[in-house]
Amino acid sequence: MPMTATTTDNQTLAIDTIRCLSMDAVQTANSGHPGTPMALAPIAYQLFQNTMNYDPAKPHWPGRDRFVLSCGHASMLLYSTLHLIGVQATDRYGNPTGGESISLEDIKNFRQIGSVCAGHPEFAEAAGIETTTGPLGAGVSNSVGMAMAEKWLAANYNTDDLTLFNYNTYAICSDGDLMEGIATEAASVAGHLKLDNLCWLYDDNNITIEGDTELAFSEDMGKKFEGLGWNVLHVDDANDVDALGKAIAKFQACGDKPTLIVVKSIIGYGAPNKQNTHGAHGAPLGWDEVALAKKSYGLPEDEKFYVPEGVREHFAEGVGKRGATASSQWEDVWTKYQAAEPTKAAELKAMFAGELPEGWDKDIPVFEADAKGDATRNSSGKVLNAIAKNVPFMIGGSADLAPSNKSDLKFEGAGEFLPRQYKGRNLHFGIREHAMSGIANGLCLSGLRGYAATFFVFTDYMRGGMRLSSIMHQPTMYILTHDSIGVGEDGPTHQPVEHLTACRAIPGLNVFRPGDSNEVAECYRTAMGINDHPSAFVLSRQNMPTLDRSKYAAASGCARGGYILSDCEGTPDVILMGSGSELHMAVDAGEELTAQGKKVRVVSMPCMDIFAQQDASYINEVLPPEVTNRVAIEAGIQMCWDRWIGSHGKFIGMHSFGASGPFDAVYECFGINTDAVVKAALS
Repeated sequence: MPMTATTTDNQTLAIDTIRCLSMDAVQTANSGHPGTPMALAPIAYQLFQNTMNYDPAKPHWPGRDRFVLSCGHASMLLYSTLHLIGVQATDRYGNPTGGESISLEDIKNFRQIGSVCAGHPEFAEAAGIETTTGPLGAGVSNSVGMAMAEKWLAANYNTDDLTLFNYNTYAICSDGDLMEGIATEAASVAGHLKLDNLCWLYDDNNITIEGDTELAFSEDMGKKFEGLGWNVLHVDDANDVDALGKAIAKFQACGDKPTLIVVKSIIGYGAPNKQNTHGAHGAPLGWDEVALAKKSYGLPEDEKFYVPEGVREHFAEGVGKRGATASSQWEDVWTKYQAAEPTKAAELKAMFAGELPEGWDKDIPVFEADAKGDATRNSSGKVLNAIAKNVPFMIGGSADLAPSNKSDLKFEGAGEFLPRQYKGRNLHFGIREHAMSGIANGLCLSGLRGYAATFFVFTDYMRGGMRLSSIMHQPTMYILTHDSIGVGEDGPTHQPVEHLTACRAIPGLNVFRPGDSNEVAECYRTAMGINDHPSAFVLSRQNMPTLDRSKYAAASGCARGGYILSDCEGTPDVILMGSGSELHMAVDAGEELTAQGKKVRVVSMPCMDIFAQQDASYINEVLPPEVTNRVAIEAGIQMCWDRWIGSHGKFIGMHSFGASGPFDAVYECFGINTDAVVKAALS
């Protein structure tokens, strides 16, 4: 079917209004991507108006279908649609706050300070935005996590008589999304798990910023996804709403695979001089071309931000009424469920509210003092299991490293999450670190407490997802073992050196590097109590002493990020600081210096991020400004320590990549030891 038909029926009028609002917003801002919203308006229309269980008055109700705009540069497609269907404003937990989620005024101020209509969709800026997208491929990876969450929730909470969870996740993706490796990783996970509640609609328009996709891209995407275990469908014309509906119906009828719908579209559809060119992709069309496009749609050429009479009413009669009925029916089931399943209902209430169940930390262990001690990856596994068995919606896994990460849940009933066996809480991501971080974010966006585990060095592959978890204020947890040159024989490729600084540089990501087993326990306790920031646990492969807390300060000081571990009378001559496996070196150096008559304070710094948030009086209490003789030791690079040691301080750590050898020999090779701390303190 040619993509030329223009009619005056309500359906076409509604679709063209999405297009025009998108064009006007981009042109007014003189910035943005108009072509994709113009091309894909029929898909957004079909999904919201005719397909999804979605209530604009209750955009966060737990039973809703999810919509992800993975090609986030097309943000105006989402903003225009959410405005026209009348999505109501809510707080982060779904409680109505009054007014529109996205007003026409917001759209008029697209990409301006103060408008919720940003250049790319930003989670929690406005109700109806399910995730932050922009980095291509991130949205589709989130959608896999959302689909996994629905499968897990359905398996664990639905009963024979009461179905709370039976929703689908839809994602619109572009050539750019599917070129990114993360998308293939995520699609591979989804295909393996047979997530038949997941549908990606692929905008196959053959255009990227540089020009035609044939410049760099010649894959047969349909065959590729068939090989990944997907059900692949084709729609030859994005404007054929009936064909879109039939394809979506085939997705809904498919019971054993995720679905990719390959949709042919014309970018910039309706703009006579720019459609089907890269000129419609990443720049405004120009007001003259906008007017010509409006003329082709049969709409007033000179009216900006025009919403024809009847369009909002058309959506109200469609998605509005259908969604209200669906959410009302869900509420009826939820009422019955609370009476029939009070224990499970209490768990869900905590999850919906972003809270932890009562008694979640009651089994966190206290570790006995031990000179030999243990690797913090081992104590992490014990603490993780103690917490997870009391947080029934805590779920996660590793990138094929669970035995090394100690991230597997071993308590009775933990189980495995496998194809068609979705009840278990141990996920298996395979060797797909980037997608793992995006999937974990999707789990958290669905209300679960998701975690992801791998070797610390592989945060190089995960950084995009970690950064987005912080931007979205999600409590995603990253368990990152083999944290330093202590990896030893595996050598420089596996020895993270700059990674602590790189992760600490992500605003809002709390990086915990505990110095013994009891610090592990208290860092977990602290992180679990924070529901609006992600956390990263950086954990050792090698043993470190478990400190005698009758001699040293209580590990509860971890809650403030840094604390005085041992002290002296009066003003210290020197302050020694450390984290992780080097903390005991600072402790040993402190004892040597004290024996030499020096007044020494030892400070443990398990989380610089939280320490920096403390008030100035506490920071100055721990690190008195007048004491400038400071020494820090950490098996990483110096950069993030400069703030705490000051211009007169000394740093014992790494200034190069590592080396292959037994871990203790590697430490000696680079001079990271107690003697170096003592020498620096006396110099």
